[in-house]
Amino acid sequence: MTQTQQIPSIQLNDGVEIPQLGFGVFQVPPKDTEQAVTLALEAGYRHIDTAAAYRNEEGVGRAIDASGLRRDEVFLTTKVFNHDHGRDRTLRAFDGSLGRLGFDFVDLYLIHWPVPTKDLYVETWKTLEELHDDGRIRSIGVSNFNSDHLERLEREASTTPSVNQVELHPYFQQPELRSFHAEHGVATEAWSPLGQGYEIGDDTIGTIASGHDKTPAQVILRWHLQLGNVVIPKSVTPERIRENIDLFDFELSHEDMDRIAQLDRGERLGPDPATFEAP
Repeated sequence: MTQTQQIPSIQLNDGVEIPQLGFGVFQVPPKDTEQAVTLALEAGYRHIDTAAAYRNEEGVGRAIDASGLRRDEVFLTTKVFNHDHGRDRTLRAFDGSLGRLGFDFVDLYLIHWPVPTKDLYVETWKTLEELHDDGRIRSIGVSNFNSDHLERLEREASTTPSVNQVELHPYFQQPELRSFHAEHGVATEAWSPLGQGYEIGDDTIGTIASGHDKTPAQVILRWHLQLGNVVIPKSVTPERIRENIDLFDFELSHEDMDRIAQLDRGERLGPDPATFEAP
């Protein structure tokens, strides 16, 4: 059985299925993106996560196009960034992303950050609903939204986001937000799933990894999968790309999961969604 056949999918609240393990290209330089995504697709990944703000959509599109895979065999996510909130700017941003990717639809389109000081994320969300209704996006979601942002969408919009992609790793586990997602039918997707590498050296993670004859990174990614998270590790190293998909020949015990749960420090590495205002 190939790695691709082993990767489970999660059914989102709109019926779309998303591969639970994907490949992220945040901080992958544009010049390296096509090669990295090509290696990921060759290794068996069928879910690629990019964003307009990453400035590497072109490389993602070229790699998928050259892969020999049908477009419907690859789940593709991109995002609208902060300076493009509001209906007209969002529509232009979406067209720009499609043009750079070279495709006529995406599988998942996310609002990258809520930017509450602009107070435009509801209008932006309603624009995503329009694009979804037009068939140009299969599923719509958000990224870096807190529960109060999600509650406002629930009150003022017609649909619930299918996904909330948030910072989540063993030192920052967001249990309250994950519980909110579960109650409201929103899938949790983890960015920076390895804590930007800091947690790979954790003694508890290392002990668990030794017990399974796996690397610390594999243990952390397996922990995400068993929690039910969608997870999108990033690497440009061929060995790491292959290692990060090799997660389906072992399982963490309840004790392993409990020990990792106790590592939560509430330590955020990225910006706080309540205050982040990058243009």
